[in-house]
Amino acid sequence: MVAMKKFTQEFNTLKYVINNSEKVLLFAHSHPDGDTIGSVLALSEYIKSLGKEVDLACFDPYPESFNTFFQETFKFPDHLDIKKYNLIIACDSVERGFHKIKDKVSENQVVALIDHHPDITIKGDINIIDADLSSVCEIIYDFFEFNQINVSRKIATFLMLGILGDTGMFQHSNTTSRIMEISSDLMKKGALITKIVELNSVNKTISTLKLWGLAFEKAKINPNSGMISTILTKKDLDECGASEEDIAHIVGILNTVPNTKFALVLSERGDGTIKGSLRSEEYKGVDVSAIAAEFGGGGHKLASGFEMQGKILETKDGWEIA
Repeated sequence: MVAMKKFTQEFNTLKYVINNSEKVLLFAHSHPDGDTIGSVLALSEYIKSLGKEVDLACFDPYPESFNTFFQETFKFPDHLDIKKYNLIIACDSVERGFHKIKDKVSENQVVALIDHHPDITIKGDINIIDADLSSVCEIIYDFFEFNQINVSRKIATFLMLGILGDTGMFQHSNTTSRIMEISSDLMKKGALITKIVELNSVNKTISTLKLWGLAFEKAKINPNSGMISTILTKKDLDECGASEEDIAHIVGILNTVPNTKFALVLSERGDGTIKGSLRSEEYKGVDVSAIAAEFGGGGHKLASGFEMQGKILETKDGWEIA
């Protein structure tokens, strides 16, 4: 409701531009999660229903685990003629990937940014950014509701995918009464919530469980800071037969350990980078975005991350980054 009032002009403008665009590019952030995937898929369904040509782009492939919902293919941005699109919409964490192609956009193309992360520095022609909302899928729900756009069962499922993912299955402090109202409406529209819950909490492969077990075995608690942390190397993933997707839920589980204030997972990625994921809860009194900012990252007060070049080394004195 607040977003609809706050973005009246932007919601009107975005609908107008979509209606007057023949070719639309939807951009998902690197290492795509449920919110960015749910966002671009929900918008894609709507825009395709208008008879428009739609492509989905990301610097990382479409996660195999999400094929349960829709066997989609992300196109690699460097393989696209960016200038052929009338409208480009970047959804969620727009500074994780979209910034790499922004300079390729010409003045006669419209760029729309939809995000819920604070401190976004890049700007588009249409900026719909609200750090007080749980997810981009919540913003897109408000966009659909404001413009009285029909939400099909498939769109409802995509939106629920993002909302459940970014609220930690309604466990995070960003789970508001408004979110529960939206989720109830999406369920009435046929959202496959059971399927999403299974994707996030059950039906894990042996390789995933092996990786989780290894991460939990390595976990350490710093009694001074209240931090619980663990590391995963590229070798760990290879030996477990796991993928980078399998890392996603570990930090959230560690954050539930009693007498800890925040959780950190450091993981090596195939491109020579190390990703740090941070989580906390409101009652713990830790702003993890401030910690992420020290390493050039950012995000929300209770859920943030960063990336750096390097390699994790395990020594007799602990872990080092080289």
